[in-house]
Amino acid sequence: AVVSTQSTGKPLDAEDAQQMLTELSGKTVNVVTAVCICSAGARNSFFVSTEVEMAVLSRDMIVRYVATGEPLDKAGSFATQGQGAVLVEQIRGCYNNVVGLPLTRLTQELEKMLSIP
Repeated sequence: AVVSTQSTGKPLDAEDAQQMLTELSGKTVNVVTAVCICSAGARNSFFVSTEVEMAVLSRDMIVRYVATGEPLDKAGSFATQGQGAVLVEQIRGCYNNVVGLPLTRLTQELEKMLSIP
């Protein structure tokens, strides 16, 4: 996840997750996923960027969410496919990219590589 020009990875621990979520509160996050497909001498790489508008989060909401353990292995410390869905105001772009893999674009690129009409 990218906020402004700063990239965030997975949190080191619960305290780090709370700090990340505090920083993301009320901001727009760009979730960027890079994909490289390699097959029998062919290679194709691309990236997909999706904007995630985070809700304004209270300290109590952040503490309760981190206590679930869900954000501890997630880049940016939130998961839109789980309990973290309530932390997100709006998603502009590919939802599956935010979850982890831009399936629509991946399918399109595979079809091109494999010459599927």
